[in-house]
Amino acid sequence: MVRNTIDVPPHAHNHSHADGTEAARYDRAFAIGVALNAGFVLVEWAFGVLANSLALIADASHNLGDVLGLLLAWGAAALARRLPSPRFTYGWRSSTILAALANAALLLVITGGIAWEAILRFRNPDSVDAQVVIWVALAGILVNTATALLFLSGRKRDLNLRGAFLHMAADAAVSLGVVIAGLATLATGWNWLDPVVSLAIVAVILLSTWGLLRDATRLALHAVPDGVDPAIVRSFLEQQSGVAEVHDLHIWAMSTTETALTAHLVMPAGHPGDAFVAGLADAMAQDFGIAHATLQVETGSGAQPCALAPDHVV
Repeated sequence: MVRNTIDVPPHAHNHSHADGTEAARYDRAFAIGVALNAGFVLVEWAFGVLANSLALIADASHNLGDVLGLLLAWGAAALARRLPSPRFTYGWRSSTILAALANAALLLVITGGIAWEAILRFRNPDSVDAQVVIWVALAGILVNTATALLFLSGRKRDLNLRGAFLHMAADAAVSLGVVIAGLATLATGWNWLDPVVSLAIVAVILLSTWGLLRDATRLALHAVPDGVDPAIVRSFLEQQSGVAEVHDLHIWAMSTTETALTAHLVMPAGHPGDAFVAGLADAMAQDFGIAHATLQVETGSGAQPCALAPDHVV
């Protein structure tokens, strides 16, 4: 059996300038987000102590966790731009997937801490300075909303940026809940309203985080990324002129934004030429978002079939 392996690069020459511009833009977003939220954590913690507000202290702890999450996502984005090496032949692109998974897990842990604190406060409510709580929480809404907006445009195409956006949006929701609880407590004197609202916010955060955790886990396990239908990709390859069979087809995420593919094409007439391969690569990148494809051409004329032909063999 004659084999020719064709590695189709991700057309970096077409996108390098745009990718560099976008990377620089989100580097600034991460820097601004970390600075704003780190400063607010200190302010919120101090006023939480002064106002005897466990709600503000818990929210400050939550915000501190999100600052660490932003740093983690920022670091992963920087690592993803490192060039490949003999040891890491794909570079450090997969670090973005690990960061998204860690962000989801971190948010769940922090949410669990908020729920536990809310239960404790519900059992043992204490009087707080509601006016201070309200004003500090309002400032938290502004800071967290502004930070979330920095990542709004990238949340749909990059799971890592989606994690950062969800972190900040969740923080804004928590701060809003603190404001509502503070206003209600100020009007009624019912200190138990604070933990009740906190538990409701926890439920909302859990619902929004579940999707991030699910998607990050799938990518970490090399599942086909959302938006790519492997059956349609296989059909597309099978319909190409001269292709008699497609096997050993694998599609996975190299990072939260890049998709790779490997496949064996059985072409009895032999190697189709570079022009065919280049056109096939361009079509796959445009139609399916698969920018890095490695194709092995086989004539199928040998006595021994390809050992990787059965679908259950990896």
